[in-house]
Amino acid sequence: MKAILMAAGRGTRISRLIANIPKCTLPIFEKPIIRRTVEILQNKNIETAVVVGYQYEKVKDALEGLNVKFYCNPFYDVTNSIGSLWLAKNFMNDDCILMNADVYCSEKILDAIIIDKHDVIMAVDKSRINVGDYFFKTANDCIKKYGKNLPLEDRSGEYVGIAKIKKSFLSEFKGRMDQMLAQQEHDKWWEDVLYSFAEQRDICTVDVNGEFWAEVDYYDDYERILTFANKNK
Repeated sequence: MKAILMAAGRGTRISRLIANIPKCTLPIFEKPIIRRTVEILQNKNIETAVVVGYQYEKVKDALEGLNVKFYCNPFYDVTNSIGSLWLAKNFMNDDCILMNADVYCSEKILDAIIIDKHDVIMAVDKSRINVGDYFFKTANDCIKKYGKNLPLEDRSGEYVGIAKIKKSFLSEFKGRMDQMLAQQEHDKWWEDVLYSFAEQRDICTVDVNGEFWAEVDYYDDYERILTFANKNK
């Protein structure tokens, strides 16, 4: 199994509050968020790659000493994460976890993703309906609707920022990604490739079941991680 972490973006909603460092390098007890994640993955014998871009040397420094494959997206200011993943697509030749590098999560969430047998699985937090960043509507645990502005009555939970694609689906996935970029859809998220299949096949979800997670979009998210970590030393 492999994993690719997306760490190329600037993080404009928080960058000025954190001295313009990559948000995935924010420390939790002096350990960068991304380093914690990579160490967890590698302890499970998962080969890991990171796509860098903005302040890429700081991300590399945060992972010093770890056996990580790096891909650089020099166009991070004009492409979204679909472009970052495309640059690393040759690394995707086995079951592959895809996640945003600024996600801090319980190891149990990663375990649930790892053991799942579906062709595609995306983590969702069904306890978050009223407030969140990106929502899914699911039926039988499969995605039916998705979006930032999904009406409250259509929300089944908030997307966590982690997915896994089985090797058997990678060819189809990469073909669709190539097609979208050929159509100049470089402003899309990498997840949009998965969403494009939602009407044709099952894009399944797994509930995090109360386990802690946070994606650092705002400084409040970082403070929430620090509070959790302090309570769970």
